[in-house]
Amino acid sequence: MRITNKIMQRNNLSNINTNKIYQDRLSTQMSTQKKINRPSDDPVVAIRALRLRSSVTEITQYYSKNIPDAESWLNVTEEALKNLSEIMTKMIEQCTKVPNSYLEQKDRKIILEQLNALQDEVYTTGDADYAGRYVFAGYRTDTSLSFTENTKQVYEITEQLDRNALDSITKVESGNLLDWTEANFGALTDCDEQAVSQVDVYRLRLAYNNCSDGMSPVISFQDAAGNPININTTTVHSYADPSPYQQAADDPDAAIFVPETGEILLGENHYNTLMTVKDDLSTVTKNEGEIRVTYQKEDWQKGDLRPQHYFYCKSDPGTDKEIEYNDSFLDGKPEEQVIEYDVGFNQTIRVNSNASECFKHGIGREVNDMVNALQEYDNLATVKEKIEAKMKTADPADMDTLQKQLDAVDKAATLSKAKCQKLFEHGITKLQGYLDDTTLSLTNCGTRSSKLELIDNRMQNQKTTFETLKSENEDVDITEVAIELTAAELTYEAALMATGKVTQTTLLNFI
Repeated sequence: MRITNKIMQRNNLSNINTNKIYQDRLSTQMSTQKKINRPSDDPVVAIRALRLRSSVTEITQYYSKNIPDAESWLNVTEEALKNLSEIMTKMIEQCTKVPNSYLEQKDRKIILEQLNALQDEVYTTGDADYAGRYVFAGYRTDTSLSFTENTKQVYEITEQLDRNALDSITKVESGNLLDWTEANFGALTDCDEQAVSQVDVYRLRLAYNNCSDGMSPVISFQDAAGNPININTTTVHSYADPSPYQQAADDPDAAIFVPETGEILLGENHYNTLMTVKDDLSTVTKNEGEIRVTYQKEDWQKGDLRPQHYFYCKSDPGTDKEIEYNDSFLDGKPEEQVIEYDVGFNQTIRVNSNASECFKHGIGREVNDMVNALQEYDNLATVKEKIEAKMKTADPADMDTLQKQLDAVDKAATLSKAKCQKLFEHGITKLQGYLDDTTLSLTNCGTRSSKLELIDNRMQNQKTTFETLKSENEDVDITEVAIELTAAELTYEAALMATGKVTQTTLLNFI
Protein backbone atom coordinates (compact mmCIF):
# COMPACT_ATOMS: atom_id res chain seq x y z
CA MET A 1 0.00 0.00 0.00
CA ARG A 2 1.37 3.36 -0.97
CA ILE A 3 1.45 5.88 1.89
CA THR A 4 1.09 9.38 0.63
CA ASN A 5 1.82 12.59 2.43
CA LYS A 6 -1.91 13.28 2.54
CA ILE A 7 -2.51 10.01 4.39
CA MET A 8 0.25 10.83 6.85
CA GLN A 9 -1.20 14.27 7.45
CA ARG A 10 -4.66 12.88 8.09
CA ASN A 11 -3.32 10.21 10.46
CA ASN A 12 -1.25 12.73 12.35
CA LEU A 13 -4.17 15.13 12.67
CA SER A 14 -6.42 12.27 13.86
CA ASN A 15 -3.89 11.22 16.47
CA ILE A 16 -3.44 14.82 17.59
CA ASN A 17 -7.21 15.19 17.89
CA THR A 18 -7.49 11.93 19.89
CA ASN A 19 -4.79 13.15 22.22
CA LYS A 20 -6.58 16.50 22.53
CA ILE A 21 -9.87 14.75 23.38
CA TYR A 22 -8.08 12.71 26.05
CA GLN A 23 -6.45 15.86 27.37
CA ASP A 24 -9.85 17.61 27.44
CA ARG A 25 -11.39 14.70 29.36
CA LEU A 26 -8.62 14.80 31.93
CA SER A 27 -8.92 18.57 32.19
CA THR A 28 -12.71 18.23 32.75
CA GLN A 29 -12.14 15.56 35.40
CA MET A 30 -9.60 17.85 37.03
CA SER A 31 -12.04 20.75 37.21
CA THR A 32 -15.19 18.74 38.15
CA GLN A 33 -13.39 16.08 40.24
CA LYS A 34 -15.79 13.53 38.73
CA LYS A 35 -14.96 10.53 36.59
CA ILE A 36 -17.83 11.06 34.16
CA ASN A 37 -20.00 13.98 33.11
CA ARG A 38 -22.50 12.07 31.01
CA PRO A 39 -23.69 8.44 31.11
CA SER A 40 -22.04 7.71 27.77
CA ASP A 41 -18.63 8.39 29.31
CA ASP A 42 -18.88 5.14 31.28
CA PRO A 43 -22.30 3.41 31.48
CA VAL A 44 -21.20 1.04 34.25
CA VAL A 45 -20.05 3.91 36.48
CA ALA A 46 -23.22 5.85 35.62
CA ILE A 47 -25.56 2.99 36.60
CA ARG A 48 -23.65 2.34 39.82
CA ALA A 49 -23.69 6.08 40.58
CA LEU A 50 -27.49 6.24 40.25
CA ARG A 51 -27.95 3.33 42.63
CA LEU A 52 -25.49 4.67 45.19
CA ARG A 53 -26.93 8.19 45.02
CA SER A 54 -30.43 6.78 45.59
CA SER A 55 -29.18 4.83 48.60
CA VAL A 56 -27.38 7.87 50.03
CA THR A 57 -30.46 10.05 49.55
CA GLU A 58 -32.68 7.48 51.29
CA ILE A 59 -30.28 7.05 54.19
CA THR A 60 -29.97 10.83 54.51
CA GLN A 61 -33.76 11.04 54.78
CA TYR A 62 -33.73 8.41 57.53
CA TYR A 63 -30.69 9.71 59.39
CA SER A 64 -31.14 13.47 59.06
CA LYS A 65 -34.94 13.82 59.14
CA ASN A 66 -37.02 10.77 60.11
CA ILE A 67 -34.89 9.56 63.01
CA PRO A 68 -34.52 13.03 64.65
CA ASP A 69 -38.28 13.60 64.20
CA ALA A 70 -39.09 10.23 65.79
CA GLU A 71 -36.58 10.90 68.56
CA SER A 72 -38.20 14.27 69.34
CA TRP A 73 -41.68 12.69 69.43
CA LEU A 74 -40.47 9.99 71.82
CA ASN A 75 -38.73 12.59 74.01
CA VAL A 76 -41.94 14.61 74.34
CA THR A 77 -43.89 11.44 75.16
CA GLU A 78 -41.33 10.32 77.69
CA GLU A 79 -41.29 13.67 79.47
CA ALA A 80 -45.09 13.69 79.67
CA LEU A 81 -45.13 10.15 81.09
CA LYS A 82 -42.45 11.06 83.62
CA ASN A 83 -44.59 14.02 84.73
CA LEU A 84 -47.63 11.75 84.98
CA SER A 85 -45.67 9.25 87.06
CA GLU A 86 -44.53 12.03 89.38
CA ILE A 87 -48.09 13.35 89.70
CA MET A 88 -49.45 9.88 90.47
CA THR A 89 -46.74 9.35 93.08
CA LYS A 90 -47.64 12.63 94.78
CA MET A 91 -51.32 11.66 94.72
CA ILE A 92 -50.55 8.40 96.48
CA GLU A 93 -48.42 10.27 99.05
CA GLN A 94 -51.34 12.57 99.84
CA CYS A 95 -53.79 9.66 100.05
CA THR A 96 -51.63 7.71 102.51
CA LYS A 97 -51.95 10.58 105.00
CA VAL A 98 -55.69 10.07 105.44
CA PRO A 99 -56.04 6.48 106.75
CA ASN A 100 -52.91 6.39 108.89
CA SER A 101 -53.04 9.52 111.03
CA TYR A 102 -55.28 11.96 112.77
CA LEU A 103 -55.84 15.00 110.63
CA GLU A 104 -56.82 18.46 111.74
CA GLN A 105 -58.98 20.66 109.59
CA LYS A 106 -56.03 22.56 108.12
CA ASP A 107 -54.41 19.25 107.15
CA ARG A 108 -57.58 18.11 105.41
CA LYS A 109 -57.78 21.39 103.51
CA ILE A 110 -54.22 20.97 102.29
CA ILE A 111 -54.89 17.42 101.13
CA LEU A 112 -58.05 18.49 99.33
CA GLU A 113 -56.27 21.34 97.58
CA GLN A 114 -53.36 19.10 96.62
CA LEU A 115 -55.56 16.33 95.23
CA ASN A 116 -57.67 18.77 93.22
CA ALA A 117 -54.58 20.46 91.77
CA LEU A 118 -52.91 17.15 90.95
CA GLN A 119 -56.09 15.82 89.34
CA ASP A 120 -56.25 18.84 87.02
CA GLU A 121 -52.59 18.42 86.17
CA VAL A 122 -53.04 14.76 85.13
CA TYR A 123 -55.12 15.47 82.05
CA THR A 124 -53.29 18.72 81.29
CA THR A 125 -50.17 16.60 80.95
CA GLY A 126 -52.07 14.40 78.51
CA ASP A 127 -52.38 17.35 76.13
CA ALA A 128 -48.64 17.34 75.44
CA ASP A 129 -47.91 18.07 71.78
CA TYR A 130 -45.01 17.89 69.37
CA ALA A 131 -44.93 20.38 66.50
CA GLY A 132 -48.65 21.04 66.90
CA ARG A 133 -49.56 17.33 67.02
CA TYR A 134 -51.02 15.86 70.22
CA VAL A 135 -48.89 12.85 71.05
CA PHE A 136 -51.48 10.84 73.03
CA ALA A 137 -54.44 11.36 70.68
CA GLY A 138 -53.80 8.44 68.32
CA TYR A 139 -54.54 9.32 64.70
CA ARG A 140 -56.47 12.44 65.77
CA THR A 141 -53.29 14.41 66.32
CA ASP A 142 -55.11 17.67 65.59
CA THR A 143 -57.60 17.12 68.45
CA SER A 144 -56.60 17.71 72.06
CA LEU A 145 -57.02 14.89 74.55
CA SER A 146 -59.30 16.98 76.78
CA PHE A 147 -61.61 19.92 76.29
CA THR A 148 -59.63 23.17 76.48
CA GLU A 149 -62.69 25.21 77.48
CA ASN A 150 -66.23 24.73 78.71
CA THR A 151 -68.23 23.27 75.81
CA LYS A 152 -71.83 22.35 75.21
CA GLN A 153 -72.18 19.48 72.75
CA VAL A 154 -74.23 16.31 72.91
CA TYR A 155 -72.36 13.02 72.80
CA GLU A 156 -73.99 9.59 72.95
CA ILE A 157 -71.41 7.33 74.53
CA THR A 158 -71.26 3.54 74.68
CA GLU A 159 -68.90 2.22 77.32
CA GLN A 160 -67.76 -1.39 76.96
CA LEU A 161 -67.11 -2.75 80.45
CA ASP A 162 -67.02 -6.06 82.25
CA ARG A 163 -68.00 -7.27 85.69
CA ASN A 164 -64.75 -5.92 87.15
CA ALA A 165 -66.29 -2.45 86.78
CA LEU A 166 -68.86 -3.33 89.45
CA ASP A 167 -68.10 -2.26 93.00
CA SER A 168 -69.87 -0.97 96.08
CA ILE A 169 -70.13 2.48 97.60
CA THR A 170 -70.97 3.56 101.13
CA LYS A 171 -73.30 6.50 101.58
CA VAL A 172 -73.64 8.27 104.93
CA GLU A 173 -77.09 9.80 105.34
CA SER A 174 -76.73 12.77 107.68
CA GLY A 175 -80.19 14.27 107.49
CA ASN A 176 -80.12 18.07 107.65
CA LEU A 177 -76.97 18.34 109.75
CA LEU A 178 -74.99 20.03 106.99
CA ASP A 179 -77.60 22.82 106.94
CA TRP A 180 -76.91 23.64 110.61
CA THR A 181 -76.29 27.29 111.54
CA GLU A 182 -76.55 29.22 114.78
CA ALA A 183 -79.62 30.95 113.41
CA ASN A 184 -81.68 27.88 112.44
CA PHE A 185 -80.49 25.09 114.72
CA GLY A 186 -83.64 25.26 116.82
CA ALA A 187 -85.96 24.83 113.84
CA LEU A 188 -84.03 22.10 112.02
CA THR A 189 -85.58 18.65 111.71
CA ASP A 190 -83.83 15.36 110.95
CA CYS A 191 -80.92 16.36 113.12
CA ASP A 192 -80.92 13.54 115.64
CA GLU A 193 -79.22 10.16 115.69
CA GLN A 194 -82.21 8.47 114.07
CA ALA A 195 -81.69 10.63 110.96
CA VAL A 196 -78.11 9.43 110.64
CA SER A 197 -77.55 6.12 108.87
CA GLN A 198 -75.22 4.34 106.52
CA VAL A 199 -76.14 2.38 103.42
CA ASP A 200 -73.97 0.20 101.22
CA VAL A 201 -75.06 -0.10 97.61
CA TYR A 202 -73.66 -1.74 94.48
CA ARG A 203 -72.85 0.50 91.58
CA LEU A 204 -71.51 0.74 88.05
CA ARG A 205 -69.47 3.94 87.83
CA LEU A 206 -69.38 5.58 84.40
CA ALA A 207 -66.44 7.46 82.95
CA TYR A 208 -68.12 10.86 83.40
CA ASN A 209 -70.20 12.69 85.95
CA ASN A 210 -72.72 15.47 85.29
CA CYS A 211 -74.35 13.40 82.54
CA SER A 212 -77.54 14.32 80.69
CA ASP A 213 -80.72 13.39 82.50
CA GLY A 214 -82.84 13.32 79.35
CA MET A 215 -81.69 9.79 78.50
CA SER A 216 -81.62 7.03 81.08
CA PRO A 217 -78.74 4.65 80.32
CA VAL A 218 -79.36 1.15 79.04
CA ILE A 219 -77.23 -1.76 80.28
CA SER A 220 -76.77 -4.46 77.63
CA PHE A 221 -75.17 -7.88 78.05
CA GLN A 222 -75.65 -11.58 77.28
CA ASP A 223 -76.90 -14.30 79.56
CA ALA A 224 -75.26 -17.73 79.87
CA ALA A 225 -77.20 -18.95 76.84
CA GLY A 226 -75.98 -16.06 74.69
CA ASN A 227 -79.33 -14.25 74.66
CA PRO A 228 -79.14 -10.43 74.66
CA ILE A 229 -80.54 -8.77 77.78
CA ASN A 230 -81.17 -5.10 78.47
CA ILE A 231 -81.59 -3.44 81.84
CA ASN A 232 -83.37 -0.10 81.66
CA THR A 233 -82.44 2.38 84.36
CA THR A 234 -84.49 5.01 86.14
CA THR A 235 -83.06 8.50 86.55
CA VAL A 236 -83.05 9.77 90.14
CA HIS A 237 -81.23 12.97 91.02
CA SER A 238 -78.74 13.08 93.85
CA TYR A 239 -80.86 15.62 95.75
CA ALA A 240 -83.99 13.41 95.75
CA ASP A 241 -85.63 12.41 99.02
CA PRO A 242 -85.19 9.60 99.81
CA SER A 243 -81.77 9.56 98.26
CA PRO A 244 -81.07 7.33 95.24
CA TYR A 245 -78.65 5.33 97.41
CA GLN A 246 -81.37 4.58 99.93
CA GLN A 247 -83.78 3.65 97.16
CA ALA A 248 -81.26 1.26 95.58
CA ALA A 249 -80.49 -0.32 98.96
CA ASP A 250 -84.18 -0.90 99.64
CA ASP A 251 -85.03 -2.39 96.22
CA PRO A 252 -83.17 -5.57 95.09
CA ASP A 253 -84.37 -4.96 91.52
CA ALA A 254 -83.30 -1.32 91.41
CA ALA A 255 -81.28 0.13 88.52
CA ILE A 256 -81.00 3.83 89.32
CA PHE A 257 -79.03 6.34 87.28
CA VAL A 258 -77.67 9.37 89.15
CA PRO A 259 -76.68 11.89 86.42
CA GLU A 260 -74.84 14.25 88.79
CA THR A 261 -72.38 11.58 89.93
CA GLY A 262 -72.37 9.41 86.79
CA GLU A 263 -73.30 6.28 88.76
CA ILE A 264 -75.75 3.46 88.09
CA LEU A 265 -76.86 2.09 91.46
CA LEU A 266 -77.90 -1.55 91.38
CA GLY A 267 -80.07 -3.64 93.61
CA GLU A 268 -78.77 -6.99 94.77
CA ASN A 269 -80.61 -8.98 92.08
CA HIS A 270 -79.20 -6.98 89.17
CA TYR A 271 -75.75 -7.00 90.75
CA ASN A 272 -75.78 -10.79 91.10
CA THR A 273 -76.98 -11.15 87.50
CA LEU A 274 -74.20 -8.96 86.12
CA MET A 275 -71.58 -10.74 88.22
CA THR A 276 -72.44 -13.99 86.43
CA VAL A 277 -71.54 -12.47 83.07
CA LYS A 278 -68.12 -13.72 81.98
CA ASP A 279 -66.10 -14.23 78.84
CA ASP A 280 -65.84 -17.63 77.20
CA LEU A 281 -62.09 -18.13 76.69
CA SER A 282 -62.71 -20.69 73.93
CA THR A 283 -64.08 -17.96 71.62
CA VAL A 284 -61.14 -15.69 70.91
CA THR A 285 -62.89 -13.23 68.60
CA LYS A 286 -65.93 -12.66 70.82
CA ASN A 287 -66.25 -11.21 74.33
CA GLU A 288 -69.33 -12.73 75.98
CA GLY A 289 -68.45 -10.96 79.23
CA GLU A 290 -68.92 -7.49 77.82
CA ILE A 291 -71.33 -5.12 79.55
CA ARG A 292 -72.34 -2.12 77.46
CA VAL A 293 -73.76 1.06 78.89
CA THR A 294 -75.13 3.75 76.58
CA TYR A 295 -75.80 7.26 77.88
CA GLN A 296 -75.50 10.93 76.92
CA LYS A 297 -73.49 13.90 78.13
CA GLU A 298 -73.68 17.44 76.79
CA ASP A 299 -72.11 19.79 79.36
CA TRP A 300 -68.33 19.50 79.20
CA GLN A 301 -66.02 21.28 81.58
CA LYS A 302 -62.49 22.37 80.81
CA GLY A 303 -60.24 19.36 81.42
CA ASP A 304 -62.88 16.69 80.66
CA LEU A 305 -61.50 13.95 78.43
CA ARG A 306 -62.92 13.86 74.91
CA PRO A 307 -64.95 10.64 74.47
CA GLN A 308 -63.88 10.10 70.83
CA HIS A 309 -60.42 9.12 72.06
CA TYR A 310 -61.77 6.31 74.25
CA PHE A 311 -65.23 5.02 73.29
CA TYR A 312 -67.63 4.32 70.51
CA CYS A 313 -69.71 7.48 70.47
CA LYS A 314 -71.72 9.88 68.35
CA SER A 315 -71.59 13.64 68.46
CA ASP A 316 -74.91 15.46 67.89
CA PRO A 317 -76.80 12.14 67.52
CA GLY A 318 -79.96 12.17 65.44
CA THR A 319 -79.08 15.43 63.67
CA ASP A 320 -77.56 16.36 60.32
CA LYS A 321 -74.29 17.04 62.12
CA GLU A 322 -74.01 13.54 63.57
CA ILE A 323 -70.49 12.10 63.50
CA GLU A 324 -69.74 8.51 64.46
CA TYR A 325 -66.46 7.59 66.13
CA ASN A 326 -64.75 4.23 66.65
CA ASP A 327 -67.45 2.02 65.17
CA SER A 328 -64.96 -0.87 65.08
CA PHE A 329 -65.07 -0.95 68.91
CA LEU A 330 -68.52 -2.55 68.77
CA ASP A 331 -67.23 -5.39 66.60
CA GLY A 332 -64.66 -6.34 69.21
CA LYS A 333 -61.85 -5.29 66.88
CA PRO A 334 -60.78 -1.83 68.02
CA GLU A 335 -58.29 -0.22 65.71
CA GLU A 336 -54.93 0.16 67.39
CA GLN A 337 -53.95 3.68 66.43
CA VAL A 338 -50.22 3.22 65.99
CA ILE A 339 -48.09 5.99 64.50
CA GLU A 340 -44.86 4.69 62.98
CA TYR A 341 -41.86 6.32 61.36
CA ASP A 342 -39.73 4.83 58.57
CA VAL A 343 -36.28 4.85 60.14
CA GLY A 344 -34.40 2.38 57.95
CA PHE A 345 -34.61 0.15 54.91
CA ASN A 346 -37.91 -1.73 55.40
CA GLN A 347 -37.83 -0.81 59.10
CA THR A 348 -40.32 1.22 61.13
CA ILE A 349 -40.62 2.18 64.77
CA ARG A 350 -43.67 3.14 66.81
CA VAL A 351 -43.44 6.58 68.38
CA ASN A 352 -46.80 7.15 70.05
CA SER A 353 -48.50 5.97 73.23
CA ASN A 354 -52.29 6.07 73.24
CA ALA A 355 -54.19 7.87 75.96
CA SER A 356 -56.11 4.70 76.84
CA GLU A 357 -52.84 3.15 78.02
CA CYS A 358 -52.13 5.66 80.78
CA PHE A 359 -54.45 8.72 80.88
CA LYS A 360 -57.52 6.84 82.05
CA HIS A 361 -60.84 8.16 83.30
CA GLY A 362 -60.51 6.11 86.45
CA ILE A 363 -57.77 8.37 87.79
CA GLY A 364 -60.03 11.39 87.95
CA ARG A 365 -63.03 9.37 89.10
CA GLU A 366 -61.09 7.79 91.98
CA VAL A 367 -59.80 11.17 93.08
CA ASN A 368 -63.31 12.64 92.84
CA ASP A 369 -64.68 9.93 95.12
CA MET A 370 -61.91 10.48 97.67
CA VAL A 371 -62.18 14.27 97.54
CA ASN A 372 -65.96 14.15 97.98
CA ALA A 373 -65.67 11.76 100.92
CA LEU A 374 -62.99 13.85 102.62
CA GLN A 375 -64.94 17.03 101.97
CA GLU A 376 -68.05 15.45 103.49
CA TYR A 377 -66.12 14.46 106.59
CA ASP A 378 -64.55 17.91 106.82
CA ASN A 379 -67.99 19.56 106.56
CA LEU A 380 -69.37 17.36 109.34
CA ALA A 381 -66.31 18.07 111.50
CA THR A 382 -66.86 21.80 110.93
CA VAL A 383 -70.54 21.49 111.98
CA LYS A 384 -69.43 19.60 115.09
CA GLU A 385 -67.03 22.40 116.02
CA LYS A 386 -69.79 24.97 115.54
CA ILE A 387 -72.21 23.05 117.76
CA GLU A 388 -69.57 22.64 120.48
CA ALA A 389 -68.80 26.35 120.31
CA LYS A 390 -72.52 27.19 120.52
CA MET A 391 -73.01 24.96 123.56
CA LYS A 392 -70.51 27.07 125.50
CA THR A 393 -72.75 30.16 125.23
CA ALA A 394 -76.21 28.63 124.70
CA ASP A 395 -79.21 29.01 126.96
CA PRO A 396 -79.88 26.03 129.21
CA ALA A 397 -83.19 25.53 127.38
CA ASP A 398 -81.36 24.83 124.15
CA MET A 399 -78.84 22.44 125.62
CA ASP A 400 -80.99 19.36 125.11
CA THR A 401 -81.48 20.16 121.39
CA LEU A 402 -77.82 20.97 120.92
CA GLN A 403 -76.77 17.77 122.69
CA LYS A 404 -78.96 15.67 120.40
CA GLN A 405 -77.54 17.46 117.38
CA LEU A 406 -74.01 16.98 118.70
CA ASP A 407 -74.63 13.27 119.20
CA ALA A 408 -76.03 13.05 115.68
CA VAL A 409 -73.15 14.90 114.05
CA ASP A 410 -70.66 12.91 116.09
CA LYS A 411 -72.22 9.69 114.81
CA ALA A 412 -72.28 10.99 111.23
CA ALA A 413 -68.66 12.15 111.47
CA THR A 414 -67.59 8.78 112.83
CA LEU A 415 -69.33 6.95 109.99
CA SER A 416 -67.97 9.43 107.46
CA LYS A 417 -64.42 9.06 108.78
CA ALA A 418 -64.64 5.27 108.58
CA LYS A 419 -65.99 5.58 105.04
CA CYS A 420 -63.21 8.01 104.18
CA GLN A 421 -60.49 5.73 105.48
CA LYS A 422 -61.90 2.74 103.64
CA LEU A 423 -62.28 4.73 100.42
CA PHE A 424 -58.75 6.10 100.60
CA GLU A 425 -57.30 2.64 101.29
CA HIS A 426 -59.14 1.35 98.23
CA GLY A 427 -58.13 4.45 96.26
CA ILE A 428 -54.44 3.98 97.05
CA THR A 429 -54.60 0.48 95.55
CA LYS A 430 -56.39 1.79 92.47
CA LEU A 431 -53.99 4.70 92.00
CA GLN A 432 -51.05 2.32 92.41
CA GLY A 433 -52.51 0.29 89.56
CA TYR A 434 -52.72 3.39 87.39
CA LEU A 435 -49.14 4.24 88.35
CA ASP A 436 -48.10 0.76 87.23
CA ASP A 437 -49.82 1.40 83.88
CA THR A 438 -47.89 4.65 83.58
CA THR A 439 -44.63 2.89 84.44
CA LEU A 440 -45.35 0.28 81.78
CA SER A 441 -46.02 2.98 79.17
CA LEU A 442 -42.84 4.77 80.23
CA THR A 443 -40.88 1.52 79.92
CA ASN A 444 -42.28 0.89 76.44
CA CYS A 445 -41.37 4.41 75.42
CA GLY A 446 -37.85 3.97 76.77
CA THR A 447 -37.50 0.69 74.91
CA ARG A 448 -38.46 2.38 71.66
CA SER A 449 -35.96 5.16 72.33
CA SER A 450 -33.19 2.62 72.94
CA LYS A 451 -34.10 0.78 69.75
CA LEU A 452 -34.11 4.06 67.85
CA GLU A 453 -30.66 4.89 69.19
CA LEU A 454 -29.31 1.60 67.85
CA ILE A 455 -30.94 2.27 64.49
CA ASP A 456 -29.46 5.76 64.50
CA ASN A 457 -25.95 4.38 65.03
CA ARG A 458 -26.43 1.82 62.28
CA MET A 459 -27.77 4.43 59.86
CA GLN A 460 -24.78 6.64 60.62
CA ASN A 461 -22.41 3.79 59.76
CA GLN A 462 -24.37 2.92 56.63
CA LYS A 463 -24.41 6.55 55.57
CA THR A 464 -20.63 6.73 55.91
CA THR A 465 -20.22 3.46 53.99
CA PHE A 466 -22.48 4.45 51.10
CA GLU A 467 -20.94 7.91 50.85
CA THR A 468 -17.51 6.30 50.67
CA LEU A 469 -18.66 3.91 47.93
CA LYS A 470 -20.29 6.78 46.07
CA SER A 471 -17.11 8.82 46.27
CA GLU A 472 -14.95 5.90 45.09
CA ASN A 473 -17.30 5.31 42.19
CA GLU A 474 -17.68 8.93 41.04
CA ASP A 475 -14.78 10.98 42.31
CA VAL A 476 -11.36 11.01 40.66
CA ASP A 477 -7.96 10.77 42.28
CA ILE A 478 -6.70 14.34 41.81
CA THR A 479 -3.03 13.35 42.01
CA GLU A 480 -3.43 10.59 39.46
CA VAL A 481 -5.39 12.82 37.08
CA ALA A 482 -2.84 15.61 37.43
CA ILE A 483 -0.02 13.20 36.46
CA GLU A 484 -2.03 11.85 33.53
CA LEU A 485 -2.87 15.38 32.39
CA THR A 486 0.82 16.37 32.47
CA ALA A 487 1.70 13.27 30.49
CA ALA A 488 -1.04 14.01 27.99
CA GLU A 489 0.23 17.55 27.53
CA LEU A 490 3.78 16.26 26.87
CA THR A 491 2.41 13.68 24.48
CA TYR A 492 0.38 16.34 22.70
CA GLU A 493 3.41 18.64 22.33
CA ALA A 494 5.56 15.73 21.08
CA ALA A 495 2.90 14.82 18.55
CA LEU A 496 2.80 18.38 17.27
CA MET A 497 6.59 18.41 16.93
CA ALA A 498 6.66 15.07 15.10
CA THR A 499 3.87 16.08 12.77
CA GLY A 500 5.65 19.34 11.96
CA LYS A 501 8.82 17.52 10.94
CA VAL A 502 7.00 14.92 8.86
CA THR A 503 4.90 17.44 6.98
CA GLN A 504 8.01 19.53 6.06
CA THR A 505 9.26 16.78 3.72
CA THR A 506 7.34 16.37 0.46
CA LEU A 507 7.99 14.79 -3.03
CA LEU A 508 9.22 18.15 -4.27
CA ASN A 509 12.28 17.81 -2.02
CA PHE A 510 13.51 14.92 -4.22
CA ILE A 511 12.90 16.48 -7.66
